[in-house]
Amino acid sequence: MKEKRVQVSPPLTRGPSAFIPENEVMQANGLDERTNLLVEEYSTSGRLDNITQVMSIHTQYLESFLRSQFYMLRMDGPLPLPYRHYIAIMAAARHQCSYLINMHVDEFLKTGGIAEWLNGLEYIPQRLKNLNEINKLLAHRPWLITKEHIQKLVKTGENNWSLPELVHAVVLLAHYHALASFVFGSGINPERDPDTSNGVRLIAVNNFCVCDLANDNNIENASLTSSNFGIADSLSELEALMERMKRLQEDKEDEEASQEEMATRFEKEKKESLLVISGGICAFPVPFSFDDEIVSTDVSRYIEDPGFGYKDFARRGEDHLPTFRAQDYTWENHGFSLVNRLYSDIGHLLDEKFRMVYNLTYNTMATHEDVDTTTLRRALFNYVHCMYGIRYDDYDYGEVNQLLERSLKVYIKTVTCYPERTTKRMYDSYWRQFKHSEKVHVNLLLMEARMQAELLYALRAITRHLT
Repeated sequence: MKEKRVQVSPPLTRGPSAFIPENEVMQANGLDERTNLLVEEYSTSGRLDNITQVMSIHTQYLESFLRSQFYMLRMDGPLPLPYRHYIAIMAAARHQCSYLINMHVDEFLKTGGIAEWLNGLEYIPQRLKNLNEINKLLAHRPWLITKEHIQKLVKTGENNWSLPELVHAVVLLAHYHALASFVFGSGINPERDPDTSNGVRLIAVNNFCVCDLANDNNIENASLTSSNFGIADSLSELEALMERMKRLQEDKEDEEASQEEMATRFEKEKKESLLVISGGICAFPVPFSFDDEIVSTDVSRYIEDPGFGYKDFARRGEDHLPTFRAQDYTWENHGFSLVNRLYSDIGHLLDEKFRMVYNLTYNTMATHEDVDTTTLRRALFNYVHCMYGIRYDDYDYGEVNQLLERSLKVYIKTVTCYPERTTKRMYDSYWRQFKHSEKVHVNLLLMEARMQAELLYALRAITRHLT
């Protein structure tokens, strides 16, 4: 198995995350009995991996996550088991996520996959190769997916996909694109291997290893701006955020913006989101330009068209991202029933997971208790959808600008659209008085919002194909 894995750098820190001190992960979750039971029941690898350890800070959510992931990988479904793991590898490769690729290389072989397929895409069956286009679009520009892409995959012929198979594949692709965002956003370290003397699977350099903090130049505690903030600054930041939340609540009770004004605010926020990280809006150096990224040869064998990424419209002098009116095709009224019809029960499991993360709250913010964080959670979720062109008619996008400061927007854009660029400095730069558990909660929200956005575009295209 080992020679089939892609190379990773050794972790630079102890514990499951390069961003979160090991003792804080352990303190936060205590790795309680519930977590261990969940791992026994739902882990496909049979071990407590680093993703699970970090997620177990939020045990309630972890249960929903593990149940849905176990269902799509192991329970009855349209696709053979090795196909499921190979699709996970193809999805993770779009973001050069060596952590997830290695995990599924192992699982692919364990479930009877043909080892030759791991030599690259030219060794796999044509029908799997046919998923390359939808994998690429879903990962980076899901708004481009049309019913023609669906028709091409399901048209009659020896390499065609049935609709249930295609829905299963789309769910897997969206799940692993989004999970790559969580892996990079949370600084998940490579797994330590008990079979090797130093505990690390392969010692080699991979430019895109999740734990490679070279872009940070080892300034772990530096702020993203030129001056270092003291505790007083970050405390006043926290107080200011709470004040804005309170004011928004009061303003809402006083007056409501017109539909026209709400639409204008969405377009403004959507346009501004395209400028984050590119051009003159971002004051923080991006490690490399998107067109110049070098993909390690280890990972590139699983990627077709490696230069294709989230389109940074502003840099190309364009600002057009089509608007998807959420009311016209919602998860609750449309996507959920279509998924359940074609791939039974996964809709219920995904729905439970989306609701869980959206409603999860401990009514705390940093050191404050009894705080209603609904507006903040909604702003985070809706901002991700805004970057994908999805608009909720009943949401005032002015709230996003009020609640999400610029360093947080840069972090969200990076984790969601180009997770492989995430650095510890970005993670440290926002909400400096908040607990790591709260930042993990942010990453869970970003991951689920991204997955739902991808699914909405793909399922809308399938619905159009059917009508």
